Amino acid sequence: MRLIALSAAALSAAVSVCVLGAEPTKAAAAMPVLSSPAGPSLLSLVQVFFSLLLVIAAIFGSAWLMRRMTPGHFGGQAQLRVVGGVMVGAKERVVVVELRDTWLVLGVTPNKVSTLHTLPRPDDLPQVTAPVPFAEKLASVIKARRAGEGTQ
Repeated sequence: MRLIALSAAALSAAVSVCVLGAEPTKAAAAMPVLSSPAGPSLLSLVQVFFSLLLVIAAIFGSAWLMRRMTPGHFGGQAQLRVVGGVMVGAKERVVVVELRDTWLVLGVTPNKVSTLHTLPRPDDLPQVTAPVPFAEKLASVIKARRAGEGTQ
């Protein structure tokens, strides 16, 4: 609140000097200078640096948390898989979900999910394997590159 009052006093003094040609008031003359002519101090630079580190850490922490809390990634092997879906309205969808050997046709609205039909998984479709995690893919690529460098 005090800073707002000081800012208002400085603004009114500047306007009166520029527009009216009047002398600054005593309140404006007695106002403290907020920035030093020597530049920013080491303490303020350290504060800015640590504040920036805190913000970057918060961004990475929230990204990690969102990745860990993504639906369908709880547990090791997901037994539920979305086969496909189609929008049938502004917020309504019909989704086909595979659960082991059964396909469930679900009606999904903002308020409710209801089973429309249940049917066995078609035999002519290939078995879907779980996707290989990125860490395993990266390890295999690095191993292949190291093996390629060793033969040259």
